[in-house]
Amino acid sequence: MAIKKNTGRFIVFVCLLLSMLYAISMARATDQYEIITHTGVNEKTLSKGSLRAIFGMRLHTWPDGTAIRVFVMPDDAPLHTAFSKEKLNVFPYQLRSAWDRLVFSGTGQAPYTVASPEEMLARVASTPGAIGYLNKSMMDGRVNVLHIK
Repeated sequence: MAIKKNTGRFIVFVCLLLSMLYAISMARATDQYEIITHTGVNEKTLSKGSLRAIFGMRLHTWPDGTAIRVFVMPDDAPLHTAFSKEKLNVFPYQLRSAWDRLVFSGTGQAPYTVASPEEMLARVASTPGAIGYLNKSMMDGRVNVLHIK
């Protein structure tokens, strides 16, 4: 009987520990991130609706006519999850579903997926018209910050 009781306590402890670790990783992801653009993008502020249209792959050009190139992290990345929920008010699976519909219907394309924050910085910094998101700690002046109103 004592073994079952201790096993139960151990399982509860492990579950609590895992949930705390997940919460810490989400807190790090959401701590300080910004929407970033290529330095050639003249926009400094953007409405939430326009941001949703850009990442929903429905808005294709900046006001000056430059093509928008959207970069995102993998669907399961904590930063992508935080960005999707906080800035776009959707879950990552909802974004993926919308992108898949565009691709499979032949009416659009999905955004470019980068594997790491370092790649996000490098790709946005080197791609005219690019937009993405990044932790503030990663920023080094090669990209502009886009403020959402």
